[in-house]
Amino acid sequence: MPKDNKGVIRRIHKLLLNKDVSCQELTKRYLEKINESNLNAYINTCEEVALESAAKVDKKISSGDEISLLEGIPMTLKDNISTSGIETTCGSKILKNYKPIYNATVWNDLKKVNSILLGKTNMDEFAMGSSCETSFIGGAKNPHDLGYVAGGSSGGVASAVAGNIAAYGLGSDTGGSVRQPSSFCGVVGLKPTYGAVSRYGLIAYASSLDQIGSIGKTVEDVSIVFDFISHYDDKDSTSHPGIKFDTQGNLKKDLKDLKIGVPNQYYEGIDKDVKENIISALKVYESMGAKIEYFDLPEIKYALPVYYILACAEASSNLARFDGVRYGYKASHYKNINEMICKTRSEGFGKEVKRRILLGNYVLSSGYYDAYYKKAQNLRGLIIKAFDEAFSRFDVLLTPTSPVTAFPENKSYNSPEEIYLADICTVPVNIAGVPAISVPCGFDSNKLPIGMQIIGKKFHESKILNAAHQFEVFTNYSYNKDLDMGVNL
Repeated sequence: MPKDNKGVIRRIHKLLLNKDVSCQELTKRYLEKINESNLNAYINTCEEVALESAAKVDKKISSGDEISLLEGIPMTLKDNISTSGIETTCGSKILKNYKPIYNATVWNDLKKVNSILLGKTNMDEFAMGSSCETSFIGGAKNPHDLGYVAGGSSGGVASAVAGNIAAYGLGSDTGGSVRQPSSFCGVVGLKPTYGAVSRYGLIAYASSLDQIGSIGKTVEDVSIVFDFISHYDDKDSTSHPGIKFDTQGNLKKDLKDLKIGVPNQYYEGIDKDVKENIISALKVYESMGAKIEYFDLPEIKYALPVYYILACAEASSNLARFDGVRYGYKASHYKNINEMICKTRSEGFGKEVKRRILLGNYVLSSGYYDAYYKKAQNLRGLIIKAFDEAFSRFDVLLTPTSPVTAFPENKSYNSPEEIYLADICTVPVNIAGVPAISVPCGFDSNKLPIGMQIIGKKFHESKILNAAHQFEVFTNYSYNKDLDMGVNL
């Protein structure tokens, strides 16, 4: 990619308008590269659906009709976003061959403008994991080094975008599942404000934490996608009424006197290379006129236990519907309905999902509800209040996205507790319901990407996207590095 920081979406749009390539030709190139790829980023591809949409785009262009910015752009969806008639597995054996009968609102929106759905991308089973390795087909690989994980749970989307086998993609973020894999793979990932993007059709993990977000090569790419998919949806009771964003129109504002808060607690116990690169990024912001101030946010110490208690409690309820009675995997050789359900869930769910369901049932059980779940809800209120107070002093907060860079394959199997601790930088954002973006800011000693996280006040996506974009332009950051795979435009 050239050093003008122009996003992939605008570049493809220009190629299509100039008739340098037809949409069908471009789509076939992407599909060919997906089939040749060794990233394991896709669970399934949608060749027929993709080429049908591409033909519509080509017909419009040849007729001289206008096409929208996202029209004809090859993209992907995480495999927990419902697509009517297209297999949606959530990376789980229990939903193998399941085809929804309706579309998620975000896919309906994109389908109406003839976005090219290349396929459904790999993910940790039911979005439970930080490496993508809990998927029933094995994890997606990191394009920067195939021996390392892509991150999770939206590892397939991040791997596909970084590996140039999707222009952009949509994932879900419950505790960092868009931002952490974006950090690991050296791409940009936006987790919007809770309620800014419809969750209708997103298969739930933890309903009070889940949010659909976008992953792209550049800040401009995720800005374009966010502006398009963020709107009120009466099918989602948590959708915020009256919202309308134009973050693209705010990407060129200077950062003079921008107040950046740096919470001290986020920098405790993080990897040396990560810390050095984040400090370098802060110096860049200072040189652009931003005001940097370190401060204490002690409530963050509660975030990880609060997250795992609440998320697992909600998951134990949400996943009760998968019992083999109505759809999905069903056990054979059983004596009665109770044994059938027990065997179906035992055989259909993976180890990590069963661990979290058991934990969720435990914290909701009689005698433990007050000690765990109720206390976690109270502490959630404390964390929300702490963020509100921070944003009364600062425009944005800047932290590492992850305390570590991508870890080697199979580490999550051997030390799950250590992997849980790696979520410490991302989960507070979901607890508070605020927006955050992960942007590449360097590489570690193994040449693996490092991401920084910019956090904003609720519905202040324009501010964090602009801050991220200005850093990207100022540093001419090497996210543009061409990888020797995929479609290089």
